Amino acid sequence: NIKEAEEIIADGSDTEMVEMAKMQLEDAEEELPKVEEEIKFLLIPKDPEDAKNVVVEVRAGTGGDEASIFAGDLHRMYTKYCESKGWKVDIVDYNEGTSGGFKEIIFEVSGEDVYGTMKFEAGVHRVQRVPQTETQGRVHTSAATVIVLPEAEEFDVELDMSEVRIERTTSTGPGGQSVNTTYSAIKLHHEPTGMIVSCQDQKSSHKNLEKALKVLRSRLYEMELAKKEAADSEKRKSMVSSGDRSAKIRTYNYPQGRVTDHRIGLTLYDLSNIMNGDIQKIIDELMLAENTELLKANNDLI
Repeated sequence: NIKEAEEIIADGSDTEMVEMAKMQLEDAEEELPKVEEEIKFLLIPKDPEDAKNVVVEVRAGTGGDEASIFAGDLHRMYTKYCESKGWKVDIVDYNEGTSGGFKEIIFEVSGEDVYGTMKFEAGVHRVQRVPQTETQGRVHTSAATVIVLPEAEEFDVELDMSEVRIERTTSTGPGGQSVNTTYSAIKLHHEPTGMIVSCQDQKSSHKNLEKALKVLRSRLYEMELAKKEAADSEKRKSMVSSGDRSAKIRTYNYPQGRVTDHRIGLTLYDLSNIMNGDIQKIIDELMLAENTELLKANNDLI
């Protein structure tokens, strides 16, 4: 206690106590800025979206078959990471690549503070490596886009079902062949926006419809949030978790075993563990950078 120590020193009658008080005062004064900094971070208003579950979409970008394989690697990385956090992962829909991986895969993640953590993964991820199909041993660059949507509850988005056309089809597997003969796969067409959402992962059409509607709601919700944020100039969107789909956020370089996050200039030579789901250390650094940014913005407003 700083005040108590100062009183003992001011009194000065007990030299032994004064020496102890001086040491305590020194320690407390050293600790004080750290505590003040922690309190400031705790006072940063929490984004109400952070507590939500998410819908994640991983789409293969440039790079053909290799991009699809990389999209599959990212899906595996996120699945392992989410499992390590005790979160539940459910596949909604996927379109397999011709040489493995996915042209696109959509999955939902439910648990505690999922969006607050996973939002940092949105953007373009690049991979630099020698593809399995490459005979000359040349390093190729491919990319995949990760989209992270806060999962919308029914009360978040008013969905007029008269504007949604429901198409029931048979599920298809790799190469487009029909997996079963029942019309359990669902395709939703949202007429006002032109959005199309498919779901074929579940055995029953009712479950597929439920999941597809969840994804549609989440996409519409994200659209509304983006509009709101653009209109609200005071709510400056952080660069760290901007969710900008065209922003190149991270590079995975296999020959060097290196992962670089371009938003904060973080480089880690731990590619193998990271691809196996050990991404918490990257997310921690991104959270810290965002909080520092928010803290600065709050101080500027005061």
